[in-house]
Amino acid sequence: MEPRHAYVHVPFCRHRCGYCDFSLVAGRDDLIDRYFAALAVELERVREPLDLDTLYLGGGTPSHLGPDGLRRLFDLLHVKLRPVAGAEVSIECNPEDVTAALAEAALACGVTRASLGAQSLDAATLRALDRSHAADDVRRTVALLGERGLAVNVDLMTAAPGQSLDAVERDLDAAIAIGPQHVSVYCLTWEKGTAFEGLRRTGALAAADEGDERAMFEAAIDRLEAAGYEHEEVSNFARPGHRCRHNEAYWDCRPWEAFGPGAARFDGRTRITNHRSPVTWMNRVLTGDDVTGDVDAMDAEAAARERLVVGLRRRAGVERAAFRAASGLDLDDLAAPAITRWVVQGLATDDGATIRLTRAGLLVSDSLWADVLLPKG
Repeated sequence: MEPRHAYVHVPFCRHRCGYCDFSLVAGRDDLIDRYFAALAVELERVREPLDLDTLYLGGGTPSHLGPDGLRRLFDLLHVKLRPVAGAEVSIECNPEDVTAALAEAALACGVTRASLGAQSLDAATLRALDRSHAADDVRRTVALLGERGLAVNVDLMTAAPGQSLDAVERDLDAAIAIGPQHVSVYCLTWEKGTAFEGLRRTGALAAADEGDERAMFEAAIDRLEAAGYEHEEVSNFARPGHRCRHNEAYWDCRPWEAFGPGAARFDGRTRITNHRSPVTWMNRVLTGDDVTGDVDAMDAEAAARERLVVGLRRRAGVERAAFRAASGLDLDDLAAPAITRWVVQGLATDDGATIRLTRAGLLVSDSLWADVLLPKG
């Protein structure tokens, strides 16, 4: 199948936060021209322009390019990546980057949706997360984007250093009050090689208690659902009619294209990830060298197992007939013992047609996937 979805990675930020392990460079705007040159070369891999239902620009921070840089980026992309009428076009933004001029440029480029890296609307939590914006910047940005008709996602982070359950609940209430169409809630992860992980090893920072993490996640579900958001996937909540269609393409395991450092493309069986280092990616592209960083080639069974895991992260669960139609394999042949065990433990429900994780299952979902991906003999 020809992909109808594409991801483009823009690896520039003004500042690398202490928890961040993304593929980016901070304070290296001198590389922007070189990035554009490399991106133009990589796009040549697409022989004929692709008609897209979704286009997602992530990072790094695409908004860091500013209005002129954003227009330049879309002018380049539209040679080979062409959103169809009614397509969802998303860009990731940091609150401090968003001005009226940037919003107008985004609108003129066909952007329909902005994903805002807010992380918190609490001053103490923002400091703890090493963020460079203020809570009022988030409020201003959501209002500015909304006034121009753009749908807005707000990212929130829980289990930040020193963050309490009360602070998380206040954050959720503050986010709901500013009215985004979509909210994503992520628990802080302590990634190897980050400044935060180094500080944790020395005792300067401490991870939240596991029980507190679970209480924070449950608070997110309760408050957002009570406010009218649909809990569509473990970390994602949307107003009716405002689910992220690009995310849904990932969760449905549809093919997608991807460009830029660390970007991963997928054809339904094989995932090919570009080299993570922005500088190495640029150098290799411009010298005609291979930019592949990793290749995950799956057979039919491995692809079906991955499809099952991704599907179970969604609150709608996995419907047996649809799974067989998409994968060609029977769900119970792959995971019947695990599903039976989860049901007995209260981690899943199974009505014969559909398997869904319960709230208890969602709380420990990451610990369940080995039963599906690496089944016990």
